[in-house]
Amino acid sequence: MQEQITSNVLMIRPVNFNFNEQTAESNKFQSKGTDENINFSAQVAFDQFVEQLELRGINVMVIEDTPEPFTPDSIFPNNWISMHHSGKVILYPMEAPNRRAERRKDILDKIKQKYDLNVVLDFTHYEEENKFLEGTGSLVLDRIHRVAFACISTRTNPEVLAAWKKQMNYDLVTFNAFDQNQHPIYHTNVVMCMGDTFCVICLESISDLDERLIIKQKLESLGKEVIEISLDQMNEFAGNMLLVKNKSEKKFLVMSDRAYKSLSNNQVELLEEYAEIIHPDLSVIETYGGGSARCMIAEIHLPEI
Repeated sequence: MQEQITSNVLMIRPVNFNFNEQTAESNKFQSKGTDENINFSAQVAFDQFVEQLELRGINVMVIEDTPEPFTPDSIFPNNWISMHHSGKVILYPMEAPNRRAERRKDILDKIKQKYDLNVVLDFTHYEEENKFLEGTGSLVLDRIHRVAFACISTRTNPEVLAAWKKQMNYDLVTFNAFDQNQHPIYHTNVVMCMGDTFCVICLESISDLDERLIIKQKLESLGKEVIEISLDQMNEFAGNMLLVKNKSEKKFLVMSDRAYKSLSNNQVELLEEYAEIIHPDLSVIETYGGGSARCMIAEIHLPEI
């Protein structure tokens, strides 16, 4: 049976993590820096994050990035791959040319050694048309009810969404979300986190009030408790959470320490009713990469061999 959450995840340990000029135009969460130790600091944060997950019984497949080709954002694998209980693996078209080399056949081969991978659906040809869909960055999935939420941006193209919907047989709910300066939010998983029975979402970012109401009602119709965060909290990556579990079925809500500290006591208490919170310090990755805890994890929903 398809479940919303998994105890198996894929993470890529960086070797060239840094500010990526090619993604900065659409990702307003990035900041440029000159620290020569950025990659080392990211590796330390990555290793500590993996350790926190593994100590709780979550199965982490760690794969080392390669020095060549240059892939400064390889630490965010959820943008190029998604894995599904049906045995399908999907490869996604990505906006930044230097991110496309993150898609590696050897990673798929390693996944095949442990999991039942039946079909690879490849949407990368859309890159030739400058049309993109960046995995579970662009798509926030209710896997149980087969509903995909997506906020439209240069990285989330309606035509590619339609092709994905046709192949995956999901209902598709699209909307528009903006930051405080009215820039489109680059990825849906910055706006919202889908749990099994709850959803954390920055409804404030959906400026069209009718659209906002439609999204809220849709989530409630799926049986989700809607937990709202503010624009300020979204800017601290409080929307970039992921619900996982361990082999004993205990649930954990993963977010960064920065996101955790932005939450009110009431919000923390509410979330702790659903799961134990894990909140590693990912500040160097958030500052220079413009992504956070959820972005660093590609969920493995494939059946185990």
